[in-house]
Amino acid sequence: MAWYLSVQVDRDSAVPLTAQLQNAIKSRVEDRVLHPGSRLPSSRQLALDLGLSRSVVVEAYEQLIAEGYLDAVRGSGTHVARKLPESAGDTSLLDSRPATSARWDLRVGIANLSNFPRQEWLNSYTKVLQNVGREGMDYPPVAGIAELRNELSAYLGRVRSVHTEPGQVMVTAGFAQGLALLADSFQRLGIHELAIEEPGHNGQRRFILDTGITPVGVPVDEEGLVVEALERSGARAVLVTPAHQFPTGVMMSPERRQQLLAWARARDGWIIEDDYDGEFWFDRGARPTALQEGDPERVVYAGTTSKVLVPGLRLGWLAIPPKLYPLMERVRSRQDQGSDTLTQLAFAELMRSGLLDRHLRRVRSRYRSRREALAAAVHESLPEARLIGCAAGLHSYAVLPPGTDEAAVVHGAQRRSVLVRSGRQFRFSGMPGAPGLLLGYGSLPLTGISDAIEAIGDSYREAARG
Repeated sequence: MAWYLSVQVDRDSAVPLTAQLQNAIKSRVEDRVLHPGSRLPSSRQLALDLGLSRSVVVEAYEQLIAEGYLDAVRGSGTHVARKLPESAGDTSLLDSRPATSARWDLRVGIANLSNFPRQEWLNSYTKVLQNVGREGMDYPPVAGIAELRNELSAYLGRVRSVHTEPGQVMVTAGFAQGLALLADSFQRLGIHELAIEEPGHNGQRRFILDTGITPVGVPVDEEGLVVEALERSGARAVLVTPAHQFPTGVMMSPERRQQLLAWARARDGWIIEDDYDGEFWFDRGARPTALQEGDPERVVYAGTTSKVLVPGLRLGWLAIPPKLYPLMERVRSRQDQGSDTLTQLAFAELMRSGLLDRHLRRVRSRYRSRREALAAAVHESLPEARLIGCAAGLHSYAVLPPGTDEAAVVHGAQRRSVLVRSGRQFRFSGMPGAPGLLLGYGSLPLTGISDAIEAIGDSYREAARG
């Protein structure tokens, strides 16, 4: 039987045909347009249908099989895998959960519970419970309790140079809720596209799709988001990670920051600044201030406790421009009745007492040691790789030599009990990019970093031999 598959390729595009076909099939699998177990045309039939060389289809199929999206059994043809990769179709902003069989997990988004300041949190929470009045037990204001909004506005100004007032701060259940509120508000303003960085967070892209807004990929280079490409996209809103781009780790240059702010003013546009790990800066150069400082009227600043403490607290915040705030407050009031009051009060006490600063000073030192150990291990065991971006946050990005089979390296590492993500998994519209690996060290013990990188180095050399 001649099975049919509805996909298209653009011969005038700069993106290679193999990459276009591969990404078209992958996106249909992830979005559940192609269901697990669905039969696909033979490589010969699909090549004939699309007017392509059979080698183009064969290469695309082989890569998707290697990544776990397709299965091929001799005599039975090619099917969508019945058990998809962990990240496929996940609309969460998080990476997938740890696999219990792996010894070392270098994926991002895994909480390091050992760093949570249990005693300090207990002290703060106990003090709140001992002193809380009726207002602390009642329904909170939808934007957050006054005590926490006061502390946040002062803290953000002190450590990130954010220009905001308590009345412009909104407390959310993590960045996910903040992003959903922004998407809803933008659509009420007639904005139906949100530009996002590419490479970028694929889970975030799918999450944005589910809010009803169309994500539009904009390339990132060594200076950050390419503003000229943003201008060509026609979007009026953009989500960026300027201090430590995810996943490459590059810091947006001062010139590019000014171009982006100028774009927002000229386009009557909005910028969402996701400062997801701004508290952890290890580079010798000065830590960049918030992009929001450059134009508080156009930039929404977003932060959370996910890296500072643990994701389970579900605490985040937005510093919102005055012009946008009333609309967002109305949107929020129609969705819920605000965030947990006692948790807000405890976090406010943690900030007010100086315990948060002390905690951050302590864990910053730990993460700096891990980052230095990672750099040394890459130099020793994976000298073919090049770490790019600034020394910050809880991950680094390693660029591999051209032609490296990322999937083979990842699978080889997994056979050696190491979980790691390839750069390809953060490119979603077929844009070309150098092979790479995202190396998360936030949840690794210091003693395990060299072992994990050594295993990845062995996997790389095995893949290079073919």
